[in-house]
Amino acid sequence: MRKLDGSFVLLVTLIVVLLATGGLLSGGTYLSLFNLQSMANQVPEIGLLAIGVMLAMSAGNGGIDLSGIAMANLAGVASGLVALQIFPVSEAPVAFTILFVLGCAVVGLIGGTINGLIISRLGITPILCTLGTQMLFTGVTVVLSSGRAVRIGAPGPLYELGNGYFLGIPWSFLLFILVATALGIVLRYTPYGIKLMMTGANQKAAEFSGFARARIITTTYALSGLLAGLSGAIIAARNVNVKWDYGTTYLLIAILIAVMAGVKPEGGYGRVVNVVLSAIALQLISSLLNFIGLSNFVRDLAWGAMLLFFLFVNRFALVEHFADILSSGRPPRASKT
Repeated sequence: MRKLDGSFVLLVTLIVVLLATGGLLSGGTYLSLFNLQSMANQVPEIGLLAIGVMLAMSAGNGGIDLSGIAMANLAGVASGLVALQIFPVSEAPVAFTILFVLGCAVVGLIGGTINGLIISRLGITPILCTLGTQMLFTGVTVVLSSGRAVRIGAPGPLYELGNGYFLGIPWSFLLFILVATALGIVLRYTPYGIKLMMTGANQKAAEFSGFARARIITTTYALSGLLAGLSGAIIAARNVNVKWDYGTTYLLIAILIAVMAGVKPEGGYGRVVNVVLSAIALQLISSLLNFIGLSNFVRDLAWGAMLLFFLFVNRFALVEHFADILSSGRPPRASKT
């Protein structure tokens, strides 16, 4: 019998429990169409950042991208300033939106490539590199905007991307699912995805196998930057303004989502579908805490406690043991030494 993915089963179970608990505590209000749409609308911007964190972690060598939200803010501010100079929002909303979104993607891709080149070519530890570029990107954003919010406005197409619906589903959530699906296919069925996981699992073996490790690392962080740029576009689409200090807690939350998804900090394993489910589960928890009436300070405490808990669970492979029990119908035998 095929072994179950313990993280996938755990996350699906958690989502079901949260929906049932929220419905009971709120008398059904938690499960209203309006609330479900509101929650779905908030998932994409942080979900895209979490997928970027997953990619960096999967690359191994202590890989992580701490610059995601700083990159998203830089992308929104830089692209917004350029687009506002070229196309008046009120006169050319479609052209403005296209240029703005493409600009965010390009800025994110360039920033991510810079991260990848520094890490792969100069041998800088990922956590130190991305911590440095996080401060660099934030500084550039402050200089470009003079520390003030940049008003993007709400041109029709951009507003629809951030706040509109298709068959009752937010456009931003559909874009998130589309991007996640495409990336999941790439990681599972392309040589790049296979080599990325093998590089993260055993770097020495990957080097002896002749992998172009530097190219894989650079591509990985470039993709992470691209996702951050798209997140910046969605952030701008949901808000009238973009600013250098938006989403100050997003870094912790993105890391928490990746860890909840079962991504191994040491590298070599990560599934996009689990990250999507993890982002949804965390949004359900956040909304449930709002319904209960807990303050933001308590929520930050909960995020920190959850991060430590899931690190403990992953460290001792408790989820894998749970999956073994479900697959075989009996507890796994202790290995003989």
